[in-house]
Amino acid sequence: MLVLSRKRNESVIINGNIVVTVIDVRGDKVRIGIEAPRDVSVHRQEVLEAILSEKLKFSENPSEESPSSFVI
Repeated sequence: MLVLSRKRNESVIINGNIVVTVIDVRGDKVRIGIEAPRDVSVHRQEVLEAILSEKLKFSENPSEESPSSFVI
């Protein structure tokens, strides 16, 4: 894992087309902004885990109705 230090309004560029910017720092919370191409999915870890869990649940029991979106 690459670990970097950034200050408010400083950015990190990933793959030349994804920009992660530190928006605000308050106590132990950091707000970040992410600029990425539309074809790149960006999720918080807990949201992605929930999506994958639902996708797995559906694939194990395909007779259930499919949730409206499994796009990741």
